[in-house]
Amino acid sequence: MESAGNHPEFSRRALLRGGAVLGLGMGLGGWPLSAFGASKAELWPNLSAMATRYVESHKVANMLAYLGQGEAAAQMVGKGRDMTGGPRKSDADSLYRLYSMTKPITGMAVMILIDEGRLALDQPLAEILPKFADVKVQKVYDGPISADNLEPLARPITIRHLLTHTGGLGYSVVQQGPIKRLMEERGVISGQISRIPMEGFVRGKPVESLALFADRLAEIPLVCQPGTRWSYSCGLDLLGRVVELASGEHFDQFLKHRIFDPCGMTSTWFQVPESEAGRLTTSYAVVDGHVLPLDPGPSSIYLDAPAFPFGGSGLVGSPRDYDRFLRMLAGYGVIEGKRVMSEAAVRMGTSNLLPGPEVTTGTSVAGYGFGAGGRVGWAGGASAFGWAGAAGTVGFVDMASGLRGGLYTQYMPSTAYPVYAEFEKAVEADLAARKEPA
Repeated sequence: MESAGNHPEFSRRALLRGGAVLGLGMGLGGWPLSAFGASKAELWPNLSAMATRYVESHKVANMLAYLGQGEAAAQMVGKGRDMTGGPRKSDADSLYRLYSMTKPITGMAVMILIDEGRLALDQPLAEILPKFADVKVQKVYDGPISADNLEPLARPITIRHLLTHTGGLGYSVVQQGPIKRLMEERGVISGQISRIPMEGFVRGKPVESLALFADRLAEIPLVCQPGTRWSYSCGLDLLGRVVELASGEHFDQFLKHRIFDPCGMTSTWFQVPESEAGRLTTSYAVVDGHVLPLDPGPSSIYLDAPAFPFGGSGLVGSPRDYDRFLRMLAGYGVIEGKRVMSEAAVRMGTSNLLPGPEVTTGTSVAGYGFGAGGRVGWAGGASAFGWAGAAGTVGFVDMASGLRGGLYTQYMPSTAYPVYAEFEKAVEADLAARKEPA
């Protein structure tokens, strides 16, 4: 698919044209702003019931839903405490491990650099990280690493591929074959979970820098040819290194200067300051139906400096903060009158950037698009953009209506409960009950 992003110097007009070509449907555009005119929890009976059910059945310690539209302040419904039996009631300032909700933030950092001409959407990765020019590729997906199952690259890995999980990179939390073991042995680990060595939740020890992560990753074969298959990957972690080289700033500092500070996100970090430990929630493990503390807030691993800033899964933040990020996207780059990103960059980043529709066949995102680190098509709207985290969090923004929403709780594995699907249905049900007649 030809793109305006074939050259580093492509213009904002080209970005807008790309977004129009990939234009999506009206989605939830019919929901009225007046639906957010009050702040009573009774306006969200299905969401409130969902949170109550999960907390009172002791499946989770807390569950919050945080929703807004346009410039209206967000509304929160929910129940519980930051840790079971703890003194602090969970609220909009409680701190949650966002895990893969970090990916859309990293994706938008890349879009800023594309908009400024310092990167290009279809730029070969090897132009920035030369070691990726000759990486080998498995013939059989996630199969052996033997010479007879390896072949050369058929085409370069591009920035587009990394943003959309179509670069063929492996992921230690996804792969099941020898690639997984090799990534763990060489410290090509994305993210962290706990200090507690609980079986089933140990990822291994990551290397100590983004630069070394990129170098080691380039030595590991791809699980498929770039541009041929959607395979959830560590591409957004690798993009953290790309951001560093393109911007000249450390990745975490770039996020702070270009996204967090301009958006007014004062409670989002890769390392939670000791002074804020009192509002860090506890993460729980669901094992054989039992709910066990996995990463207690007061002694969390997130109070320590991470090996490096994980662009795919490393952020901790509050519902209030993440809503400000979504609100900026809903404003096409503007929040409270302040421009953070260009409208063109937001439009392209939240549109379908997949290299072709066939790459998602048979995957968990089949039938959807994929943008800069998030799925396109969410909560019943074809124009919605968002992604979920591994510990029960999810966030989306519908670009047509300005509706934005998030769900926050902390348990692993995320597959233990169907919270993502239930959240989506509850949002739709509560809005449908209040929709004004045509």
